[in-house]
Amino acid sequence: MRRFTFTSEDLDSIRHERYHHPHPRVQQKMEVLWLKSQGFTHQDIARLADVSRRSVQRYLDEFAEGGLERVRCLPWPGKANELARHQASLEDYFLEHPPRSAREAQAAIEERTGIRRGLTQVRAFLKNVSAWVGVRSVPSRPRPTPTSKPSS
Repeated sequence: MRRFTFTSEDLDSIRHERYHHPHPRVQQKMEVLWLKSQGFTHQDIARLADVSRRSVQRYLDEFAEGGLERVRCLPWPGKANELARHQASLEDYFLEHPPRSAREAQAAIEERTGIRRGLTQVRAFLKNVSAWVGVRSVPSRPRPTPTSKPSS
């Protein structure tokens, strides 16, 4: 059986990321590393982390090869965003014609590019574009509520 040495910084990162990393697969890998640091056998780690023994070995190999940075890497690239090709033209259009709603933006994107996206994807795209440009939406003015009193 191989011996692994975990530094205190590694253990702090593992302890935190096994619950708080944004990707569930990395959380699972960190759980395996945590159980290994606690002295469990590969069979027990596989049972407790609900992975195969081969996965336990693979995650430990990743740690041995490149430390936590290697464990955090995911081996698949993901899908390319089709709207990325049109980002510049859409950005220019939305700067000149700011949409009043996500539905209006959705219609403009489909009309200008031929790509139909759901409202959640349109909102994410608009947020990405506005953050990239440095444009933030203006907060709406406070509206009176039935319990608020008018100021004199």
